[in-house]
Amino acid sequence: MGTSASKNSDSSHGGRDGQLYVSLKMENFNIRGDLIPHVYGSAPITGSWDSAKALSMARESASTWELSFVVPPNHETLDFKFLLKPKYSNVPCVVEEGPSRLLTGGILQEGDARSALFKVGGYEEFLEYKLFIKVDIVSPFDLAASWRAYQENLEPSRVRGIPDVSINVAPDNMGSENGPASTLELDLEHYVVPAPSSSVGVVYAANLTETPRSLVNTRISSKNDASSGSSYDSSKAGVFSLDHSISQKDMDSTVLDPPKLLPAPGMVESKSVGAFSPLLKEDGQKGLLVDRGVGSPRLVKSASTGAFTFDPKLDSETKKAMPAAAGAVAAAAVADQMLGPKEDSRLAIVLVGLPARGKTFTAAKLTRYLRWLGHETKHFNVGKYRRLKLGTNQSADFFRGDNPEGLESRNEVAALAMDDMIAWMQEGGQVGIFDATNSTRNRRNMLMKMAEGKCKIIFLETICNDKHIIERNIRLKIQQSPDYAEEPDFEAGMRDFKERLANYEKVYEPVEEGSYVKMIDMVSGQGGQIQVNNISGYLPGRIVFFLVNTHLTPRPILLTRHGESRDNVRGRIGGDAVLSEAGELYAKKLANFVEKRLKSERTASIWTSTLQRTILTASPIVGFPKIQWRALEEINAGVCDGMTYEEIKKNMPEEYVSRKKDKLRYRYPRGESYLDVIQRLEPVIIELERQRAPVVVISHQAVLRALYAYFADRPLKEIPDIEVPLHTIIEIQMGVTGVQEKRYKLMD
Repeated sequence: MGTSASKNSDSSHGGRDGQLYVSLKMENFNIRGDLIPHVYGSAPITGSWDSAKALSMARESASTWELSFVVPPNHETLDFKFLLKPKYSNVPCVVEEGPSRLLTGGILQEGDARSALFKVGGYEEFLEYKLFIKVDIVSPFDLAASWRAYQENLEPSRVRGIPDVSINVAPDNMGSENGPASTLELDLEHYVVPAPSSSVGVVYAANLTETPRSLVNTRISSKNDASSGSSYDSSKAGVFSLDHSISQKDMDSTVLDPPKLLPAPGMVESKSVGAFSPLLKEDGQKGLLVDRGVGSPRLVKSASTGAFTFDPKLDSETKKAMPAAAGAVAAAAVADQMLGPKEDSRLAIVLVGLPARGKTFTAAKLTRYLRWLGHETKHFNVGKYRRLKLGTNQSADFFRGDNPEGLESRNEVAALAMDDMIAWMQEGGQVGIFDATNSTRNRRNMLMKMAEGKCKIIFLETICNDKHIIERNIRLKIQQSPDYAEEPDFEAGMRDFKERLANYEKVYEPVEEGSYVKMIDMVSGQGGQIQVNNISGYLPGRIVFFLVNTHLTPRPILLTRHGESRDNVRGRIGGDAVLSEAGELYAKKLANFVEKRLKSERTASIWTSTLQRTILTASPIVGFPKIQWRALEEINAGVCDGMTYEEIKKNMPEEYVSRKKDKLRYRYPRGESYLDVIQRLEPVIIELERQRAPVVVISHQAVLRALYAYFADRPLKEIPDIEVPLHTIIEIQMGVTGVQEKRYKLMD
């Protein structure tokens, strides 16, 4: 039997604020493709019982047809019937059996919700269609807004005919229109505005690495015991004791991890609400969780059957091993969980190389990249452990290969860092970056023995033979490293460090064991060589691909949203609107800015999305190649495209609440989530890393939030709330000192 939807408001003619929106649906699983369902009857459907004027229903699925319309206030009683029309022949149409149907005030009369029966052909064959009627009340203002959006979408694109890659001359509409309002001050510093407090800046990379928890906990325990008058025996704690006072300078950027709430046995953490829920376990079954977004089902693989089922019985350890990601990253993680050894789910990237070869900088970039992809990644710097345990006053003799006390101390802090990294992995960490010289086989064998059965080790050896680059790195080391913070004589620091370097060179043994990647003269971005041995799996492959494309060449990357669009003025999301008057003015100011800022950088390029508001923003910029990227388009709002957030809240309250609960993972119906955006932006990030010249990226708010989060190393959960205002340029300066940020606001 068919059904009819009841209204949410008074059904009398004058008792509601709105008009009836009626949706008629017919369903038949044995449908005949040559017969098309139609509707005809009194006004406002056709206003005639002439079958030639019947309205065709649209196919919604393989078995369903649909027709929707708005009922005017003066025609709230509809008298109608269904009929079938042949698709290709002039055979007479087939009218449904029985009387016509009456729909009054959105409600079918008794008995009119019956199925539609059609007597087809001369064989007494009957076709039965189930009938579904849904009636909603729509505000006239909503109808007007929908019609306006529909009309605007029909507006011809103003950028049609512009190729994906172009180097243009001055547009025809420029010249006299570029008046004083579009010009900028000679000094661009006039437009600099403060960057967010959490923005990136010049910081010694090793200071941003993981804090040695054992050493810090030892210090805190010692302080607590001293204040309470009790004695403290570090040997009973199983950690190293601090035999000297740690200075504030030594503790630069040393911050304790926040207390971590661990689930009780039989509990599993729920990401969507940040709470723990009961977890049931069965013998012989290992759960495999795939976090696919708010409200998504959880996937479990049964060890006994090898089949997948949706089940809440999950192993929390397996859940922690899954990245916060979508698409290829999530698919690869699932495959690795199913096919690889348990230790392969935890990856240790162990740096190898002489000092001043860019190990820490490479490790920091790799950490940032993997975190951005959704992998739980931490950077452990053994030099930081050494400074916290032993201080910063070690001379070059401490690093001699024939100094047994120095060798023992260095191996001791390396083992401590490795223990911390493995312990963190067992708590759910996925990728650990172990940053040290690790220049001898004995040291590397010690690390491999510690990692056996716990994580997979890949050695990453950085080799540089360019004396100019080595000299530059040494100078930066003396300027930035806490080892020389108390050395007032720069030249004395240089001599000490070069002596330290010579001590390492005497005992250095290149990597020839295990799985490894060798980067030989890659830091300049001009050639070089990369050697790979025994590397397999999705994540190691992505790491190699990233390393192939990364270098230290200084260059700026300018991020900016398109100029204000007409949809920005209306508060509508998505769409492909043109620029407002303010947006057109910003486009001219941006062109002026780019001309001044990049006047000596003629190899720079301009990247836009394929949507016309970014292309129009870039159009006044001349003399630089322009490349359109589909990957740079705004987050796909799906069925919500063209709506305001107030309209979503009113008409789709469940979607509105779901998005507000978890904006990172929330996926618009038939659209995207922020995690989806990150996945499609990975090629953009790789190309930005590979570029050796400046790039101006003109894109959209969600996209720029994701790109900025990569450069600023912001946590994924913060991405949806990162501030990227209109008419503002974010300059990211990439180079040997790391990543720095400056912001310019050209107009309000």
